[in-house]
Amino acid sequence: MITVLVTYATKNHSTAEIADVIGAVLELNQNLNVDVRSVDSVEHIALYDAVVLGSAVYAGQWQSPAADFLKQHAVELADRPVWLFSSGPTGDGNPQTLMKGWNFPLGLKIIAEQIKPRDIAFFHGKLDASKMNFFERSAVKLVGAPVGDFRDWDMIRTWATRISDALRQAQVEYI
Repeated sequence: MITVLVTYATKNHSTAEIADVIGAVLELNQNLNVDVRSVDSVEHIALYDAVVLGSAVYAGQWQSPAADFLKQHAVELADRPVWLFSSGPTGDGNPQTLMKGWNFPLGLKIIAEQIKPRDIAFFHGKLDASKMNFFERSAVKLVGAPVGDFRDWDMIRTWATRISDALRQAQVEYI
């Protein structure tokens, strides 16, 4: 049995919902034991054979807890299969196009290169005006970011299925 940590940093729970869906897809693979947790609640990763790490993105940056987790556990992450994901842009179209080619925080790329993730995904996000304070709503209005839920659940499930398939193949090769 392969133990997988799906961990995330989120501001308004949108990225947590993505992590929950990834975890649910991985749990369909009976050879995987999946633990979905906020990065704030993870002290050690030694118990996990594989890690999926994601963060909400604001102004091209990961949430500090996710960035700190990546830095703090870089050596351990380099010793196991890792997948990284970001969620952020709202609106229609390809997330990377909406973010002018951005797919991962520049300040974390060196660490990611050391870890050698199996894949880095970038998903649409969700902006819920009811969860924003006055300043956040003003900033959203100023930059013209569309409000609403733009997450592509089929894309997220497909990505999670590819992770499950890779881990299944890794287990077969290990035996």
